[in-house]
Amino acid sequence: MRKAERRLGDRYRVGAGKRFRLRQWDAADTGGLDLQKDEAATLLAKGVKELLELQDRLYAQDRWALLLVFQGMDAAGKDGTIKHVLSGVNPQGVHVHSFEEPSAEELDHDFLWRAAWHLPERGEIGIFNRSHYEEVLVVRVHRGILESQKLPSELVTKRIWKERYDDINTFERHLARNGTVIRKFLLNVSREEQKRRLLARLDDPDKNWKFATADARERGLWKDYAYAYEEMITATSTQWAPWYAVPADHKWFTRVVVADVIIQTLEGLDLAYPKLDKEKRSELARVRRAIARS
Repeated sequence: MRKAERRLGDRYRVGAGKRFRLRQWDAADTGGLDLQKDEAATLLAKGVKELLELQDRLYAQDRWALLLVFQGMDAAGKDGTIKHVLSGVNPQGVHVHSFEEPSAEELDHDFLWRAAWHLPERGEIGIFNRSHYEEVLVVRVHRGILESQKLPSELVTKRIWKERYDDINTFERHLARNGTVIRKFLLNVSREEQKRRLLARLDDPDKNWKFATADARERGLWKDYAYAYEEMITATSTQWAPWYAVPADHKWFTRVVVADVIIQTLEGLDLAYPKLDKEKRSELARVRRAIARS
């Protein structure tokens, strides 16, 4: 990416401790870029190429891990963003996990247990398609889910959401202090654009499989979800695990911004291939001579 096209992600980083309001973030913003479809694809391809080179060093160095968290309303473009931005990386160094309804085993543990189970190893990029944040989003909107989580009744108080924010922040700070770099993306789609995408899924037979009847029901709870997102991001956008409110009405721009944030993050780690000491280089030289004579 050219310099003028880089650091786009900085515009959408939610400051730690700042009050987050969705209405202040334009879902249709394109950061001043006006690109045709082929131009956007070329720009993203450059980013994907840079990302592959950085991922190769991340994997070889084996010191850091990168965790990418994706959240957003239905049809915000989480799957497509993950698919296109990570299309060129080495699959051996990437782990993607989609969080669905908790299993019986998961409900028998604390709410962060299943997230911890799927964290990336050193040298890996881990991707959460939805995440532990569902516990302060869908669970907050649908209080009946909380009742099914087997918590002692005396622990379910008016402070439970603040307590969960505190737990998440502590969990993520622990990860950051142990070499897992965290970047979190809210794909900020407008209600109007969501409507268009949901109707497209219904009108196109090839997209029918993407539509779930629950999507229509959840759309009716838009204001409840918006409030939950605002409270969550205000409480959990931290210096060690920031949120990015990425405009999602234009898919090409969403992908360019996410790629830019990932590239910036990896560049900031000063990644390098491991350097061999003198003894190891001598050993390799002996091995090379032996292979050459064989």
